Amino acid sequence: MALRNILTLPDETLTKKSKEVISFDDKLWVLLDDMYDTLQKHEGVGIAAVQVGILRRVIVIDTGEDEDGVIELINPEIIQTEGTQREMEGCLSCPDMWGYVKRPEYIKVKYMNRYGKPQTKEAEELLAIVISHEIDHLNGVVFPDVADEMVDEKEAEAERERKPHRKKKRRVRE
Repeated sequence: MALRNILTLPDETLTKKSKEVISFDDKLWVLLDDMYDTLQKHEGVGIAAVQVGILRRVIVIDTGEDEDGVIELINPEIIQTEGTQREMEGCLSCPDMWGYVKRPEYIKVKYMNRYGKPQTKEAEELLAIVISHEIDHLNGVVFPDVADEMVDEKEAEAERERKPHRKKKRRVRE
């Protein structure tokens, strides 16, 4: 396993749309493993391949809350949504930036696992936010583009203290 460099704004790669994965092979598995290691090192909850400079539709998530543990989504597509939630988000590719974003309260996503087997997953609350945020990355969208309000670090810290479930890691970054 290896740590990958995380691209940050204003790197234009982050605004490009990622391509579908067609080969489910050792190269993909190394990417998934490296993305997980990078995510853990930077104390995030989600990372998209584009954030490490690879324009492929690959996501790794570890919120610390899901019974499935680490979630790997290849070629994900949201197929159902319900409700709305507005929560504060941050991003590994947008250091020291925080903002409020409206996302679905519930989503159902179809995707493939690392072996190319079709899967579906339902998600609510934090996991729905993270999946939606990471799929945005795959479409070339970074959260400041969709935030309805940006906040400073002091306001962000107060929000994290108010919502202890979002403090599992030192900071919540997607």
